[in-house]
Amino acid sequence: MTNPRSSSRRRPRLISALAAIVILGGGYLIWWHSGWAPGSDAATAPPPPLAIPVQIATATTRDVPHYLNGLGTVQAFNTVTVKPRVDGELQKVAFTEGQTVKTGDLLAIVDPRPFQAVLDGAVAKKVQDEAQIANAKRDLQRFEDLAKQGYAAQQQDDTQRALVAQLNAQIIGDQAAIDNAQTQLDYTTITSPIDGRTGIRLVDQGNIVHASDPNGLVVVTQVAPISVIFTLPEDDLDPVRNGMANGDVSISVVSSDGSKEIATGRLALIDNEIDQTTGTIRLKGTFSNKDGALWPGEFVNIRLLADTERNVTTIPAPALQRGPDGYSVFVVKADGTVDIRRLKVGQIADGVAVIEDGLAAGEKVVTAGQYRLQLGSLVEDRSAGAAPAVAPTVASTQSSSTAP
Repeated sequence: MTNPRSSSRRRPRLISALAAIVILGGGYLIWWHSGWAPGSDAATAPPPPLAIPVQIATATTRDVPHYLNGLGTVQAFNTVTVKPRVDGELQKVAFTEGQTVKTGDLLAIVDPRPFQAVLDGAVAKKVQDEAQIANAKRDLQRFEDLAKQGYAAQQQDDTQRALVAQLNAQIIGDQAAIDNAQTQLDYTTITSPIDGRTGIRLVDQGNIVHASDPNGLVVVTQVAPISVIFTLPEDDLDPVRNGMANGDVSISVVSSDGSKEIATGRLALIDNEIDQTTGTIRLKGTFSNKDGALWPGEFVNIRLLADTERNVTTIPAPALQRGPDGYSVFVVKADGTVDIRRLKVGQIADGVAVIEDGLAAGEKVVTAGQYRLQLGSLVEDRSAGAAPAVAPTVASTQSSSTAP
């Protein structure tokens, strides 16, 4: 017969033995699946760190243009409000609104008949006075002959000579009257004073127009060439003046994001004073505008080529990281890890940054994926065209650790 007290003593020992067997069995299974074996590399070395995929670029040496950026307004090269210079009925409007015209092209005609009549009267008056002076000159010749023979008084000769001079002056006045009448008649034919484009018609045919009318008939604007008035900070005055001293300064109109060049021209002048209210200087550029890309009154972005920096170190601008202490970049070392480098940066334009100090040509920098990096991170180049790196897998690690 079994003693109940002895069997109750053996039960805790049995449970402890079973628990030990389960723990040992679990440990063996973990060891088996992990590929660990005494004396193997896996037993002593941690698994290799995973490389972080990034994009990498190399610092290069190149010539970099130094641009100054400003805002400006397009202005017509010349603007003329065409007005009548005589009073009368507007008989004909010879242009179409928005038409491109040349200098001398007919725009309108004012009724010429009253002015033609004045001209005809002035011509007739001159003919009349020319007949009188011809007769007076013949009389003067007779008086001179008689005076030499003593048959006429000297006074009569002098009087006739004065009459001839008076009629001669009258002829000059008649010619002036003819010229004035001809000018007034010419004013009835209104032509374009410049090459340009007509605007909206301001007066319709059939109206009575006056030389004193404030609005005129039409506004003609010259848009080829065309001008742009823009401003730059006063600190940029010296670079611009130095550029003009060395020759023509190139300027261009660019799109709002700076990615597209719309038109190119040259700097025409720098204003003669700085605006003390805004601390800016006004400049004027000239563009050929043969394609009509610029339009009067348009607001544009101006990029002025002040200088070209020769043989400077450059990197893509996206590589820069800006912090409270300035700019920095992640530099890729030979072992594939990254270091943080402080830089002195010059001009940043068109996606290119000029490095004045802190980086040498040939060094590699991270241009994308920096948000995952820290000092010493291992990186893998995933730039377009870069050779893909093969990362070690768990299966390959197991096979290498279990191989004899």
